[in-house]
Amino acid sequence: MAYASKDLSVLAYANGFTLWHYTTADLAADVDTTGYFNGAADLLRVGDMVLANCAAGGGPSGGVLVVATNAAGVVDVTNLTPFGAANSD
Repeated sequence: MAYASKDLSVLAYANGFTLWHYTTADLAADVDTTGYFNGAADLLRVGDMVLANCAAGGGPSGGVLVVATNAAGVVDVTNLTPFGAANSD
């Protein structure tokens, strides 16, 4: 699949920073590649954070992406940093 603007929404905005939410059936490894968010280049700023809910081999994965660069319409985000950790109990 590809980036879908209908799945990106603002959660909070303050002082030039935006916290976004994005949900997709795409794998996190696809979502965090350079260019995936090019369709939102006019919205995303360096340092913005995206809380992402992605598919991962049949089970969902969630985490945070940070907009690392946005130049000439090409957006790059950091690799997905997952929320929580496996419980070793």
